[in-house]
Amino acid sequence: MQKITWKDFEKIEIRVGTIVNVKDFPKAKMPAYKLLINFGDNIGIKHSSAQITDLYQKEDLIGKQVICVMNFPSKQIADFDSEVLTTGFAKENGEVILAVSDVEVPNGLRLK
Repeated sequence: MQKITWKDFEKIEIRVGTIVNVKDFPKAKMPAYKLLINFGDNIGIKHSSAQITDLYQKEDLIGKQVICVMNFPSKQIADFDSEVLTTGFAKENGEVILAVSDVEVPNGLRLK
């Protein structure tokens, strides 16, 4: 494992947001959803593609607060611009478990 400094960590913009809309993403190479995530009034709503179809149904994701990396460059996936990285933990079989807040916090709050 590569070690980083505190200054390196401070560069990563990790924030919480609430999923407000989920759509199927049939054009993605791997099964995925298109997410709309609300990060509050200061940041607004951002798009993210997430390969979480194995463990999550679309209707169960609405209202879930997720942890996202905000300051990666946008990534073009098929015809979709993924603006933030929705984080999760990949199991050996490829299933992804979302990184979430277990207590509701204000959208846009930064991880420290």
